[in-house]
Amino acid sequence: MPASLALDDYLDGLATAAARLREDTAELPEESMVPTCPQWSALQLIAHTGMVHRWATAVIRGDEAAKAPSYSAGLEEEGMQQTDPGGWLLAGSDALERALRDAPADLDVFFFLNDAPESRLAWARRQCHETTVHAFDALAARLGQVPSAADAELDPRIAADGIDELLRGFATRRKESMLTSRPISVAVQPDDVEQSWTLRLSPDGTTCDLGLPDRADSTWTGTAAELYLGLWNRGRQIGQDGLDVIGFWRDNMRVEWS
Repeated sequence: MPASLALDDYLDGLATAAARLREDTAELPEESMVPTCPQWSALQLIAHTGMVHRWATAVIRGDEAAKAPSYSAGLEEEGMQQTDPGGWLLAGSDALERALRDAPADLDVFFFLNDAPESRLAWARRQCHETTVHAFDALAARLGQVPSAADAELDPRIAADGIDELLRGFATRRKESMLTSRPISVAVQPDDVEQSWTLRLSPDGTTCDLGLPDRADSTWTGTAAELYLGLWNRGRQIGQDGLDVIGFWRDNMRVEWS
């Protein structure tokens, strides 16, 4: 799964998303709910994102402490106790960017997605998308409702790359939850970028390839941003033609911190 963007693209995306997350939560009461993640308050959203940044930085720097479950829990608690949560968030994203810029191109550290690019680019990509999705959550908190994809003003290149990471990196890791009773093919076809994908669900597992199939049981369409956010269960702007598979995706393709 080679990445479609360069390191600087991912780091710019990370910085942009972190700044938006801070800006959209700056004036909110800490207890404000997040419509796209109703189990979280605005403060919990910031604490989670800042924790992930610091945990990823530790992994990139080879800190063995990051392997302990208590490490991430302690970081999240640190975020919850901040008097300036937004400043704490940006301090963590800045440190993450520095760690990625300082890392050698042949960095060899743990990474968890299938068929990933080399470690430095894989982590830059993952943290760009982690932060971009949570910046959308922050926008939802500020607006008090689920925004449209257009409201998020996402770069279509970032959105398309995020679709690729989700379909080919995350979805193919799922096992029991994504099994279907028969083979099903889904064409994923954004209307504002060149990329497209064929997602195949089956009793044996999930695969995904670039390009469109000769025939699909279901076709998902929309802008790259609509597909990206919809596939991350942020909004319902994905167009669908053919077999109803998107409901199955929403119910079964959920990524949670563990």
